Amino acid sequence: MSENSVFQELAGLITESRHPDSFDIDIMDTGDIVRLISREDHKVAPAVEKEIPYIIRAVDIIAAAFQQGGRLIYVGAGTSGRLGVLDASECPPTFGSDPEMVQGIIAGGFDALIRAQEGSEDKYEQGVADLREKNITRFDVVCGIAASFRTPYVKGALEEGKRLGAKTIFIICNPRENLTIDVDVAICPVPGPEVLMGSTRMKSGSAQKMVLNMLTTTAMIKQGKVYENMMIDLQQNSQKLVERSKKIIMIASDVSYDDAAKLLKKADGHVKSAILMALTGLSLPEAQTLLSENDGFIKKAILTWGEKK
Repeated sequence: MSENSVFQELAGLITESRHPDSFDIDIMDTGDIVRLISREDHKVAPAVEKEIPYIIRAVDIIAAAFQQGGRLIYVGAGTSGRLGVLDASECPPTFGSDPEMVQGIIAGGFDALIRAQEGSEDKYEQGVADLREKNITRFDVVCGIAASFRTPYVKGALEEGKRLGAKTIFIICNPRENLTIDVDVAICPVPGPEVLMGSTRMKSGSAQKMVLNMLTTTAMIKQGKVYENMMIDLQQNSQKLVERSKKIIMIASDVSYDDAAKLLKKADGHVKSAILMALTGLSLPEAQTLLSENDGFIKKAILTWGEKK
């Protein structure tokens, strides 16, 4: 693509537009700048809310993939790529998921996480190659993240994912009608021009993070990773999380702190099993079997146990 054609493409993007209220931001006082940024941030949640029907469709695709042993692969460049890697990296400690289950690919590789590799986003073929390294199958989901929608690296990965039979999702911050790529679901929150023209780490990045939170949190809830509103598959890789695990057992099972600690130890550190053991009186092997028979859902397991009594 020629320089002029790229210029023309960018000229039509909301994410590259100037915000009329920030023309004088360079001479505003500190308070006015902060208040302006805050006012603009209030536009993010409503923009995301408008996309809920599409977010629901995307969640159902991801949840179905997980149930078939598939994976969610995020692909992005710059801020968008870092957000994907961030969301993927937080799933194992939060939900006890296999690190392979949700993964993030960023243009420029690991170095791009800590130092901008801006030219890497222009490499369509590298996006194709990086996705191929993941051995994508029809059970997987490839989710592109790009505020502008035009990022060649992301488009390359999405089109390769589609060719390999994976489901595809695209999160952009420009109107849906601007899309020039075929995907299964497009999620398009449009919070408007940034207070700094083109600085999509601001409102666009916030909108993308909100969508990612919804996608993985909801998909993991649908895998039985939550009981009521508590994380019951969390990994206890810090003292804080050990204590949180005890608190969850105390709340869910109505037991004392000491009893929760004993249950956690008997369950080999598995919160979900400890809760089921407390509520049913089952042994660890019996609780694990019952959970397995009920796809990891505690409430379903309790109902099954009650029917067998």
